[in-house]
Amino acid sequence: MNKIHFNRFFGFFSCALLLTLLLTACHSSKTTQTQEAFFTWEDSYQRHVELKEAPQRIVSISPAITEVMFLVGAQDKLVGISDFCKYPPETEKIKKVGGMHDINFEVLLSLHPDVVLIGSMISQQDVDAIEKMGIPVICIVEESSLEGMAEMMEVIGRITQCEEKGNAEAEKWREKISELKANAPAPKDRKCVYYVVGFGDGGDFTAPKDTHIQEIIELAGARNAGDSLTGWNISREYLFKTNPDVILIRNEDKDAFVSRYPYTLLEAVKAGRVYGIESGWIDVVSLRNMQAVEYVREICEDDEGR
Repeated sequence: MNKIHFNRFFGFFSCALLLTLLLTACHSSKTTQTQEAFFTWEDSYQRHVELKEAPQRIVSISPAITEVMFLVGAQDKLVGISDFCKYPPETEKIKKVGGMHDINFEVLLSLHPDVVLIGSMISQQDVDAIEKMGIPVICIVEESSLEGMAEMMEVIGRITQCEEKGNAEAEKWREKISELKANAPAPKDRKCVYYVVGFGDGGDFTAPKDTHIQEIIELAGARNAGDSLTGWNISREYLFKTNPDVILIRNEDKDAFVSRYPYTLLEAVKAGRVYGIESGWIDVVSLRNMQAVEYVREICEDDEGR
């Protein structure tokens, strides 16, 4: 091969090699850009959220979410929780980042979370503040029904790489609800249960229809005294006209209620059918709602034997 031919061959080879390298680089760049994210979801606030990788450090600012993380076996990924996340007892050992409306952003940032999971009580302002710190936020609203907890189990299972456990627990939860509904007594045989949300000089309040508290009472095989109400306030006239068979009230409020006029005139108070209940079982949507269902069911069954 003479010198001229060699130079032409070498130039052609160099161009071909350069073109190959450029195509490979472009292909690699495209592959990187289109790489699938670990988790994508339209969250409860209609926000498109995306996690590039599986989070290993999670902060939960929702008691319900915290409980579910323990349920699916992802508690080791919890590096921070809200002041209101008090169940299960093991939460005492986890760093607190403040309340629902007074998040300690300095503490939150110091924990270097990969994601913050929030419920319905966090303001948009706080969500924006967290995201400005470069921390993804996913809103998983505590649904207004017990059935909504099943979806929460599934979503948290996916986020924490405990999908199999999350799906299994969700299925068990749905089966339990279906079983309770199937075995519920006929409407005419149901006890009327009044849950005291508030009482006294500030007015009387109870759970209206379409609330998770009504669902708890109905799954227990009873009827909610406030099932015809659209708001939480209730008149004394309505209360006495309803004349509930059973009264439920937070443990800490029971003594004050049963000794205060005019509640002392209620038939359930006279007959000793006022029962204290753990507020964490009933006031918010959580896994412990099922404990409330069983408790109310037992109360109503015992009352049958009186």
